[in-house]
Amino acid sequence: MRGIGFLVTALAVLAASVVAQATSVPSSVVRDDIVQGEGFPRTLAEYGFFNDRGAREPSAYVTGYELNTPLFSDGAAKLRYIYVPSGQKVEASGDGLLQFPVGSAIIKTFAFGEGEDQRFIETRVLLHRADGWLALPYKWNEEQTEARLALAGGRVPITTASGEEISYRIPNKNQCKTCHSVDGEVVPIGPKARNLSANWLGSMRDSSILDAVPEGADSLPVWTDTSAGKEARARAYLEVNCAHCHQPGGGASNSGLDLRWEQDDAFAVGVRKPPVAAGRGAGGLLVSIEPGNPDASILVHRMNSAEPGVAMPELGRSTIDHAAVAVMRDWIAEMEQ
Repeated sequence: MRGIGFLVTALAVLAASVVAQATSVPSSVVRDDIVQGEGFPRTLAEYGFFNDRGAREPSAYVTGYELNTPLFSDGAAKLRYIYVPSGQKVEASGDGLLQFPVGSAIIKTFAFGEGEDQRFIETRVLLHRADGWLALPYKWNEEQTEARLALAGGRVPITTASGEEISYRIPNKNQCKTCHSVDGEVVPIGPKARNLSANWLGSMRDSSILDAVPEGADSLPVWTDTSAGKEARARAYLEVNCAHCHQPGGGASNSGLDLRWEQDDAFAVGVRKPPVAAGRGAGGLLVSIEPGNPDASILVHRMNSAEPGVAMPELGRSTIDHAAVAVMRDWIAEMEQ
């Protein structure tokens, strides 16, 4: 009987070990050979960014971060992380985009729901390889145990926080490049010093991951902060949601609009500026921004639409950010005519 009891105990221990191995990834160094390699890893787990297959527990070598003003993506929650190889440092470049060394990665997971009901939909990975940045999308399975490479993108039925039923679009590899492109090169668009907490930047410097906290860090206002002023809030939103395309060298540079935070030429931002091509997206309106008249402004018209070919931004949303539209309307309405 004692032998049988020992066998049962041993089998129980073995079963527990198998379950543990099936639900977690050993805590270890991120796979630099995969991050910097030439191939496209088939699953998110292969990188070693997380200690568990559900990507809820980042590796000790992966650092989380948040943006002061985030990109609107149908109300999705986003979990953001960076990885910098051991012995390397991120370099500050004024209040603009941080400069990541080769071997770095930027990881962003999109999720809907809260608490135990939160569901991961996709994780986008930007890899800085020797020949430049590479953007890859990974789609989560229903069991929330694995995210697999989705080069062709995909569609997922979602109920947003506002209760809207949508077909959420995971971008394909080429669509990732559409937004993450300046002068034909793939680049990150999120982690700019001006849109990052000074405390976080300071902790990165103290941990020897960042070379310095630059002047102008943490200067972009939170667009939902009503104390920031209407113009500042509107410009902060446009900087984060639109300027990655609407800037010199960006995907929409031919529009002539430059919606970067640092742009101080009102015409370049769209004030009294006629569209380059007055297609149906313009809605029959004459200028991007008509001072004192948001209803006559193409910018408001396109932000207030979810119709393909009219909606701006073109990618990344299926719903209207009504709060942002209200801020744009208030900003334009108070402009001197």
